[in-house]
Amino acid sequence: MKSEVTLGLDVGTSGLKAVALDASGRVVAEANAGYDLLTPRPGWTEQRPADWLQGARTALRDISAQLERLGAVPKALGLSGQMHGLVPLDAQGEVLRPALLWNDQRTAAQVELIEARIPRAELVARTGNRAVTGFQLPKILWMQAEESELFSRLRHALIPKDYLGYAFTGQMVAEPSDASGVGALNLARGEWDGGILRELGLDPALFPPLIASVDQVGTLTPHWARELDLPDGLPVVAGGGDNAAAAIALGLSSTGLSSAQPQVGSLSLGTSGVIFAPLTTPTPDPEGRVHLFAHADGGFNLLGVTLAAAGSLNWLRDRLAPETSIETLIDEAAQVAPGAEGVTFLPYLAGERSPIMDPHARASFTGLSLAHGRAHLVRAVMEGAAAALAHAYAVIGPLAPLSTLLSTGGGARSELWLGMVGGATGLEVRTTQARPGPAHGAAILAMPVGGLHPDLNAAMQATRPQIGEAVAAQDMDASLKAYTAARRSLYPAK
Repeated sequence: MKSEVTLGLDVGTSGLKAVALDASGRVVAEANAGYDLLTPRPGWTEQRPADWLQGARTALRDISAQLERLGAVPKALGLSGQMHGLVPLDAQGEVLRPALLWNDQRTAAQVELIEARIPRAELVARTGNRAVTGFQLPKILWMQAEESELFSRLRHALIPKDYLGYAFTGQMVAEPSDASGVGALNLARGEWDGGILRELGLDPALFPPLIASVDQVGTLTPHWARELDLPDGLPVVAGGGDNAAAAIALGLSSTGLSSAQPQVGSLSLGTSGVIFAPLTTPTPDPEGRVHLFAHADGGFNLLGVTLAAAGSLNWLRDRLAPETSIETLIDEAAQVAPGAEGVTFLPYLAGERSPIMDPHARASFTGLSLAHGRAHLVRAVMEGAAAALAHAYAVIGPLAPLSTLLSTGGGARSELWLGMVGGATGLEVRTTQARPGPAHGAAILAMPVGGLHPDLNAAMQATRPQIGEAVAAQDMDASLKAYTAARRSLYPAK
């Protein structure tokens, strides 16, 4: 008898990842595909949706070949991806321009416009968030102001993973974990906030209908079944935004929590750095300094985000030592004492999210001298990202106190870096044996529709990863003090 699997597809910023999981959560097959990041101007980031589709062709064809050799049968495909991006479509469903991504910072004027029309306190109370440059809503207003001819043809606004769902099935839908990062979802009601949209002069019909994260979008069309080398009619499941999907893969549920039990959250050290804290009820920070989103399990979560974590380290490597591996640079940094001998880095290469929410913030090194070398810079970058995450957790902690962070993302391979975050936040950081990510979570979210488990709770229980030992916390006292002083000097609180 052939084994049954579900597939998960994650549309990342630096590439696309696909996995196939059996009912126990074991990875049966996996594949990756890369594509370009477009930066036409400083602070602008874009990608071509056609490149995501080509990446899906490459990765899923590879997965299909692996499954055929193993005698495994795909039963459903779940989706995940980078949040907040705008894929603008015309009335025929054709892409109007390259997608504007989550870390694009061109919309400062539109953020000011939103908060001039809707007071920040009201916006936070209704959507869980203040207006943020990276969100989809100000991107739409930017198109209206700066690309009026294209905007006049805009009929549908999709999030990256939901665009793939539309391409594969012909159905346009969204689900709450990603939709709550648009900037126009009323969290209490679980629907698009028509009052906010009308106040901004936008038609609520721009946004697709909402379904649950575990619901079926549709089935693969014959065309895309051939393109992906997958069964015609394969169910496609809505899935979740990348952070929510990664939390599902780590077994982090926001349902059934109680104040008496220690809470477990997650730490992602990918292109961005993220602390994820589950919540049973939508409880925002009144000032909107961290994000409140819907979780893919039907609950909620707080999210603290620094925009350039591993992204800062990759940037430094590309400028100083493009032929040197990240692992080598981290090994060098490990030989430098905590505090990087006085070198401090603010990781604001793409502006900053939590908690300063300043698109104009820029990165900087301070404390440099002739005695410092490459290893000091690398250590300072790592410590700066850890300090920025601690800055965000200082807001999250009083609302959703955590005891432990489970690690995910590329940076999770470095126990040194994880230890820095542990030392900076005062939380226990643990690794997981499999280091699952958003693609794994997307496959788990597809298991009920695929028939591998009766519901999401059963799927999460069956696939829960094995948790490793706590990582030794690093001394971060000196770097935290220096980071705080530099931040306050350059970017005083608003």
